[in-house]
Amino acid sequence: MLEALLRLPPGPVDLTALDPAATPGLDGGGKTEGKAALAALGDPLADLQERLFAEGRADVGHGRAVLLVLQGMDTSGKGGVLRHTVGLVDPQGVRITSFKAPTDEEREHDFLWRVRRALPEQGYLGVFDRSHYEDVLIARVRALAPVEEIEQRYDEINAFEAEVLGAGTTIVKCMLHISADAQRERLQARLDKPEKHWKFNPGDIDERARWSEYRQAYEIALERTNTEVAPWHVIPSDRKWYRNLAVGTILHDTLARMAPQWPLADFDVEEQKRRLREEVPVR
Repeated sequence: MLEALLRLPPGPVDLTALDPAATPGLDGGGKTEGKAALAALGDPLADLQERLFAEGRADVGHGRAVLLVLQGMDTSGKGGVLRHTVGLVDPQGVRITSFKAPTDEEREHDFLWRVRRALPEQGYLGVFDRSHYEDVLIARVRALAPVEEIEQRYDEINAFEAEVLGAGTTIVKCMLHISADAQRERLQARLDKPEKHWKFNPGDIDERARWSEYRQAYEIALERTNTEVAPWHVIPSDRKWYRNLAVGTILHDTLARMAPQWPLADFDVEEQKRRLREEVPVR
């Protein structure tokens, strides 16, 4: 199972030992086969997501939802996953939140305050494009908080995610793992194409200069928050088609285990069929 292959094992994390261009679980298949597999995944994934949404709308009582957490270096492909993978399902049942620098109001609260407010309601697929992990990643690299406070945040995140799971929301955490070479190529592509200039931020090059620091921050965060209730999956992301397929497969398998069901009608179906047959013709 692809999900098991990509699940991060417990213990110390060394991202340099994980090949960002690998394609685990594909048995030699390439880009063409990968794109075809993602397309074939579309209907069953959309069906499962719609069932979950229907359960939520019918308020069947279990309060279930799914939260997909996407983290990765700049250009790792969070937007691509949103377009090509999350885009396979009905958007009315999806809520996407992109966490930027905290506002003045958000700074008045603890770092998880704004995250709690963005959690998906029952029946929804919530997606975090960046997330609460920014507060132990960029905050660590840029020293935006004391080291002691950041150390405490790992435990707070673990407790928070356990609480979220206990309330009925399944968390799927995906770290999109790219190489420094792939990032350079993607930044260069943004500079070479005028229609991509809007996506380029000169600050990305400043952050790239601290690549090793960010890698270390990711390794620490992954190790400290890779729990049984909310494990991490490290997604090789140099190959965009594999990245999209991997996240889609993990999301599909998660929903399949949840096995959402179409809610039973709370009315007499046969009676309503009779009424429809006998109604006065519409003129």
